[in-house]
Amino acid sequence: MSKTVLLATRVLAPATGLLLFLQAALVVTGGAVRLTGSGLGCPTWPECTPGSYTPVPHQAEPQLNAWIEFGNRLLTFVLVFASIAVIIAVLKSKRKDLRGLAIGQFLGIFGQGILGGITVLTDLNPIPVAGHLLLSIILIAGATSLHSRRFSPVLFVKAPSLTSKISSLHIATSFLVIVLGTIVTGSGPHAGDAQAKRFIFDIRTVAWMHADVVIFLLGITFAFYVAQGTSDRTKKAIRIFTVIALLQGLIGYVQYFTGIPEILVAAHLLGATLVWIAAWRIRLSVITQNG
Repeated sequence: MSKTVLLATRVLAPATGLLLFLQAALVVTGGAVRLTGSGLGCPTWPECTPGSYTPVPHQAEPQLNAWIEFGNRLLTFVLVFASIAVIIAVLKSKRKDLRGLAIGQFLGIFGQGILGGITVLTDLNPIPVAGHLLLSIILIAGATSLHSRRFSPVLFVKAPSLTSKISSLHIATSFLVIVLGTIVTGSGPHAGDAQAKRFIFDIRTVAWMHADVVIFLLGITFAFYVAQGTSDRTKKAIRIFTVIALLQGLIGYVQYFTGIPEILVAAHLLGATLVWIAAWRIRLSVITQNG
């Protein structure tokens, strides 16, 4: 193995770890934008304000809102550089199995930028806002796969029929939980701006629908754990997922019954990201022999 390939292989682990961290951070900082009412701190796109790509004095009230929104935009540029670093490391390490995932991250980040622009230009319409989060969830799954496979190529395997079916149902339900979560958020009070449009759904109804699907997901998780053919590796991933999911559920119920305070909404958003990463790791443990 040449020195270039060896160095690139060593760089791959921290590079993919940083990329995964930044993809998750984008969700959390996006939540901070919404929870602080900074969604239109930069009222246009791609400029922050007409004639300037950076905040200018007195463009927002308070001025901090402009910088919060601008900071979230800057994180996208950091993500671009991180994805380029991963692509270079993948190419130099001759990891052909990771090329599609790495390029997908780069293209997806550009898609996020465009979708973010649509979100601003539609005055925080809840549909593109939800799409913004769901695209992040897809990119987090890709980044998780990259990081999980950083050391060596994986062997994709065909799991036992029952395990495969439960695994597919588990990851699909996990994604559905997040989709319903975006509907709850889009129906709630934290819109990112006082004048932003909201979904017409009753928040109590969609919140309880969301909770019901979470309970269903926990039932699937238990069935998955005890199902014949579930490997020890998958069971370990399920245990981690269960702990995170239960804590996330606790936060969800507390925030609902305490009037949806911003700090708990932020914690719930972080929890949703961690739940999804844990769910995706379960899926990887089923369809791959390692990674």
